[in-house]
Amino acid sequence: MDNKKEEEQAPRIKPIIEAADSLSLGISIVVAIVMGIGIGLLLKSMTGVAWTLWIGVFIGIAAAILNIFKAYKKQQEMYNELAKEPRYAIKKQLDDEEDDD
Repeated sequence: MDNKKEEEQAPRIKPIIEAADSLSLGISIVVAIVMGIGIGLLLKSMTGVAWTLWIGVFIGIAAAILNIFKAYKKQQEMYNELAKEPRYAIKKQLDDEEDDD
């Protein structure tokens, strides 16, 4: 009885997990930039030099870009794994047939 209940819940939970994963990218971008600004403010207060704030801002932006790049690579790997599945091999077969013509 419990196994059946778990099987019914699994499909409903999967989209929520995937949505949370996508949402986490947006949140991580914002958090990276805010943390960079915090580092910049800390540097500014420690040194008293105003331009050190921009060092923190650039660090935050670089971290956000790195997060985007990592998410892109993860999606690219998932796409490549999906392309290897036999049910998607029809596209390759169609491309091969067009080359023969």
